[in-house]
Amino acid sequence: MLKAVYADRAVFNCDDLYQHATKAPAGYEILSTCHELAQLLIEKNISYGNSALEPSRLFAQSDSVEQLKVRIDDKLNRIKNKKGFAGDNDIVDLIGYLVLLKIALDKSDTKGV
Repeated sequence: MLKAVYADRAVFNCDDLYQHATKAPAGYEILSTCHELAQLLIEKNISYGNSALEPSRLFAQSDSVEQLKVRIDDKLNRIKNKKGFAGDNDIVDLIGYLVLLKIALDKSDTKGV
């Protein structure tokens, strides 16, 4: 659950976060990049369904946390070995998988990685 940005507010408000971001030297860039990532993750979730957080387990039997860790390992190996595929953005994909891992961990009893 998002917490209010300012202490005198009861609930989170995007406009408050935007105002708060103007106080940080890179605030706008941080906010803009996070919004881009949210938009990408939402679009992928619409296209692919909720497969990252609710895997079908047709072949792999591990839970969503373990499956996300494998995807993260794959992305880290591509970055380390500089073996990305044309058209892929491994850094953005890695950040997206880390966000999904946080969501999966928040939903599970597992704390940390």
